[in-house]
Amino acid sequence: MTMKTIAYNRYATYEYFILEKYEAGIALEGAEVKSLRAGNCNLKDSFCFIRDGQLTLKNAHIAVYDKAGAFSTKDSKRDRKLLMHRSEIDKIVGKINEKGYTLIPLSLYFSGSLVKVEVALCKGKQSFDKKRAIAEKDEKRALERQIKEYR
Repeated sequence: MTMKTIAYNRYATYEYFILEKYEAGIALEGAEVKSLRAGNCNLKDSFCFIRDGQLTLKNAHIAVYDKAGAFSTKDSKRDRKLLMHRSEIDKIVGKINEKGYTLIPLSLYFSGSLVKVEVALCKGKQSFDKKRAIAEKDEKRALERQIKEYR
C-alpha cells in the first residue's frame, strides 16, 4: 500500500522524547479530505487527549475547502475523533496516567485512500535537553561539511 505524507510535526521531535508510535484512523468530513489532498494541514501545537474512553485530536488545523459550498465545516481547528482499537486505547490510558507522558500527533498521511494519523507517546524535554539536541545537530552538520570539503 502506498503512503503519501500530508503533514509532519517537526516541532514534536524538538519538544518531546518519542517513546512509542501508534497508527490511528481519523473521522473527517468529505470537504476536509479534499483539503488534505491539496496539502492544507498543520499539526504544530496539536495534541491528543482521551475523553469518555475516546481518543480526540485537538488543535490540528485542516483548512476549510474553498470549493465545498454551504455544507463545509467552518471551524478548521475543531476536535476530531481518532479511531483505534479499544485494547490500544486502554494501554495508552495506562501510560498517560503516569507522570509526564502525553500523546502527540507526529504525521498525517494517506494509506491507500484512507487518512491515518501517526500518534506518539512522548515525554517532555527540559531546556537543557533541547540545547543538547541543537548542539549535536550543529556538530553533525559541521562534521559533514568538513568531510565534504576534504573530498
